[in-house]
Amino acid sequence: MTPPSRRQPRAAWSTLAWMLNGIGLIVLLAVLISYLSGQPAQASSSPFVYLGRTPRPTATPAPTSYDLPTVTPNPLATPVPDYSTPTPFVFASGPAPLIAGYSVQGEPINVYTFGQGQAQYLIVAGIHGGYEGNTVDLANQLMVYLNDHPDFVPSGSVLYVIPDMNPDAVARGRNADARVNANGVDLNRNFPSQNWVPDWDHSNCWNERPTTGGASGGSEPEVRAVKNFIASHRIQALISYHSAALGVFPGGDPWQTPSRDLAELLSHATGYAHPPIDIGCNYTGTLADWAVENDVGAAVDMELSTHSDPDFEQNLRALKVLLNFSGQG
Repeated sequence: MTPPSRRQPRAAWSTLAWMLNGIGLIVLLAVLISYLSGQPAQASSSPFVYLGRTPRPTATPAPTSYDLPTVTPNPLATPVPDYSTPTPFVFASGPAPLIAGYSVQGEPINVYTFGQGQAQYLIVAGIHGGYEGNTVDLANQLMVYLNDHPDFVPSGSVLYVIPDMNPDAVARGRNADARVNANGVDLNRNFPSQNWVPDWDHSNCWNERPTTGGASGGSEPEVRAVKNFIASHRIQALISYHSAALGVFPGGDPWQTPSRDLAELLSHATGYAHPPIDIGCNYTGTLADWAVENDVGAAVDMELSTHSDPDFEQNLRALKVLLNFSGQG
């Protein structure tokens, strides 16, 4: 007996499968065509810019205003005077400055020299402009005094003075806006010390304002100028001047012994606090920290008592301490 044929059911199922596949393919093509036809209109109306395909701007926006670190939480707050733009300092009959470098806007970073010898000392003022402009006043007054009293510098010693490390700030006046350089960078957070960071917790410093430590340590021309000057000299000790009211900060993280010794002597001479007042601010990338990491014998950040008074008499005593500091204890 001939077995029944099974070819007919197989053919039916095969035909049905092909029909379903075809229907599915038609549906997929319809969906794809619909998607592609609607895509240009959707893309053209999109409000988004894809940062991965668009270069980010490299320019730093100019700062608008700053909260002062001496307002809160510093218990020794002092008002900021309303200054007009000061007249640039010019020696009528004093030493001509060397130029260590130039600012962002092309202003010279001047260095004045007093005395001569192997023992070399340095004063840096105006690293923060604006409301710390009285540090520039102090440096100018000290230079006038030294020019009139050349014997104040001990024999065998030389003092270098950088009276205004942030000259671009002068054009913005003596206000909170002028703390930073023309790139919006805090120059005393830009030195490439081991603790340099591009940003930090501002909650106990100054707050909610556009300032950074720079794109990298030493990114700013003013900082590079001072770095190069120090690297080409054998600086025994330096003072970096600031205001206001917090005291004397030794260089180093942690503080180095020679810098602590210098800070204590300066505190006795001036009455400025040491240890300095701790407001919880995290200081990174400072000149004093970088200096002691790079063969400067001792370095301090020293703050004047207010934002207005240059404290000339106290700092004439401080200058005598600096010029007689050997770091030998």
